[in-house]
Amino acid sequence: MPSRLSHFTDRLVTLAKRAVSGDPSPAVKKGDGGYADWVIVAIHGLREYLDLPYRRLLDVLHEMHGIVGKMNLETSELPDFTTVCSRKQQLKMAVWRSLLRLSANFHDTGDVQAIDATGFDRHSASRHYANRTDYTFRSVKTTALVDCDTSAELDIHCSTKQPHDTQIGRQVLTRNLNRLQIITADKGYDWDDLRDELRDADVRPLITHREFYPLDMAHNARHDDDTYHRRSVIEAVFFALKQRYGDTLRARTWFGQFRELVLKAAVRNVELVS
Repeated sequence: MPSRLSHFTDRLVTLAKRAVSGDPSPAVKKGDGGYADWVIVAIHGLREYLDLPYRRLLDVLHEMHGIVGKMNLETSELPDFTTVCSRKQQLKMAVWRSLLRLSANFHDTGDVQAIDATGFDRHSASRHYANRTDYTFRSVKTTALVDCDTSAELDIHCSTKQPHDTQIGRQVLTRNLNRLQIITADKGYDWDDLRDELRDADVRPLITHREFYPLDMAHNARHDDDTYHRRSVIEAVFFALKQRYGDTLRARTWFGQFRELVLKAAVRNVELVS
């Protein structure tokens, strides 16, 4: 009987091939020394799943002939860890977002979705390195859109700044309108323009009003508590994501950390069905 790792790798390789643009290239072009983009994506997914440093990951994969074979490689053809690291930065963010979107399609989403934000700390760096590279941000604000039935992560937005939740929420929700039916959110997303846009797209907003006036209290009293409180699922997802894959980001650049977060979410989506 195939192991969970085998099932995970099968699904990961399938998604990686679909996430890159065009027809999937051969795993490696002999003589050119070039590895296909989907191979690099798959190796990074395995790194998150196995929770291993790059050097250790390649050592372990050299002993996993069956897993490596699923990437159409021999163990002797595995790339050096430096190649794996550098190619991750070269791949466009669209590839990683495509991987996340495709991983969410493994799940039969329900009627209720939730949006909320959390923070991921960056890996500590020496003061000399931080000054030399202008590496000043301390955490990455991460906003996630989650399906409350399956706990699948549908989308992620990352920022090293502290933009208001309403602005991020509008960006995330409007690009996922076709996935939404009922959206639940706390008062940080209280914005009438956002509610109007959701209603125009036939999405029911269950967003708590900040209570400045009696009318705001009346709006909140009309919420279906059973449906609204399903928003707690996203808090459980954040906890599970940090516990399973760590709450510290190890990439040294802000764009590398964004890729790392999107990859964590995609790997978790695949792991849920493996």
